[in-house]
Amino acid sequence: MKKLLWFITGISIGVLAVRQLQESPKAQELAADVSRRAKEFGAAVAEGYREREAEIAAEQSTSNN
Repeated sequence: MKKLLWFITGISIGVLAVRQLQESPKAQELAADVSRRAKEFGAAVAEGYREREAEIAAEQSTSNN
């Protein structure tokens, strides 16, 4: 029952947030900025992951030879 309460609370907060975004240009700008920064962060993490993965693969290939 408690989980259902939290689920409904989350949906309600989401609906209120969407309404606020639809009505306020400033909120839309803020959401766009947050989204852009999150995408940049995700891209940086993915790039770092790929670089580290390549380093590990290179270390394994040199240790196997």
